[in-house]
Amino acid sequence: MIMIPALILQIFLFPIAASVLMNIWVDSRRTLALQDATSHLGSAIQQLYLSLNHPTIPVNTIIRNSPGLPLFIDNNYYEGKATLRPILEPALNSSKILEVTLKLGTVGTTSTTSVILGSNALWQESTFKSNSPTACVIAQKLQNGTIISISLRFGE
Repeated sequence: MIMIPALILQIFLFPIAASVLMNIWVDSRRTLALQDATSHLGSAIQQLYLSLNHPTIPVNTIIRNSPGLPLFIDNNYYEGKATLRPILEPALNSSKILEVTLKLGTVGTTSTTSVILGSNALWQESTFKSNSPTACVIAQKLQNGTIISISLRFGE
């Protein structure tokens, strides 16, 4: 008779505790998968930049790279944006940092990574959409007079 309240409490307590722990585990797994995708996308952008920045690559070369990311993370699409900013003063012609941010569609989880690029990097405002089967990163080597720059953007 004394144990009946304890048994009733356990009937309600264990499922609630299990549900809370599962939610924490699922959120952690989504976050980790999104961080992995963000890191992979940033690395792909940096590799494209470094490849086109080599002096043996001719001007007006365009490269489209599909980074090979999953279309969905836990049945959720994700979108990406990137912003380019100088590390120091623009007048010093220093390197630039590209901050890539991915956001998991309906869940709202975000992940950001930073990529170091050279002073001749340009970023065109664009959006990466994971659920597009043609999602890619596009890089183009441009020349304006004597200045050579590498233009980067997300493409479809």
